[in-house]
Amino acid sequence: MALDLAREEREAREERGEARARYRPFGDRTDPPKMSHSRTLTIAPPAIHYSRTRTFEPSADLLESHRIVDASSATAAAAAFRILRTQVLQRMDEHRWRSLAVVSPGCEDGKTTTAINLAISLANDRWRTVLLVEFDLMRPKIAELFGIAPERGVDDVLRGEAQVEDCLYHPEGFDRLVVLPARNAIEESSETLAGPACRELVNELRERYPDRLLVFDLPPVLGSDDALAFLPQVQCALVVVAEGSTRRDDLLRCMELLRKIPVVGTVLNRATDVTSPYEK
Repeated sequence: MALDLAREEREAREERGEARARYRPFGDRTDPPKMSHSRTLTIAPPAIHYSRTRTFEPSADLLESHRIVDASSATAAAAAFRILRTQVLQRMDEHRWRSLAVVSPGCEDGKTTTAINLAISLANDRWRTVLLVEFDLMRPKIAELFGIAPERGVDDVLRGEAQVEDCLYHPEGFDRLVVLPARNAIEESSETLAGPACRELVNELRERYPDRLLVFDLPPVLGSDDALAFLPQVQCALVVVAEGSTRRDDLLRCMELLRKIPVVGTVLNRATDVTSPYEK
């Protein structure tokens, strides 16, 4: 961008008849062209073109029925996830973290829906790209919620029966989001998540996409040891709890088990009596 701006400024000087000789005597200082602040703010990142990643068009009605939010809309839910996105990014950027696990104490807390909506909101930031990975290998739901019928999934990769590039899906309308879903549940899932195949996969995802945020949807912490088996491979976690569902003792036990991994925050799902100063 700096080279382009320098060339344009030089051409403008030449048009005004103010061009100077290319070579100057040693010690004759020339100030570099100044970059316009307003210009830098309007330069968009390069567009992403998906070649091997499979592209699909999710049904708007299906997304709405599964509470998948349009991150750019003016709804209260979209605004809430934009606030969550900003808070998560600030804490991750502070430590240069790029991998986030989304967990919950128990089932039916809205963990997977939160993971999807957060990934969509993160990808709506034009300077970010996001890979959402299904690692709830006991009850995989991401493919169902997006309406994907994957021919290959992350479960096939972990069994050594597929390559990562054969299992990636890009939902149209979510320009900077890619999904790595699972097709089926895996027996001995905790052993799989703690095993060498999973470590190799995570390392591959980090190296293949060095600038991409990795969001992992994990099983509930108290339901099995799957989440705890995998968490050492990520840099931070986000905890989802549900009002009227999550018990206080379960949350305390969950946070105790997560004490060795940084928790960037908690999300209160299904909250009631939430007001905004902008509501009329």
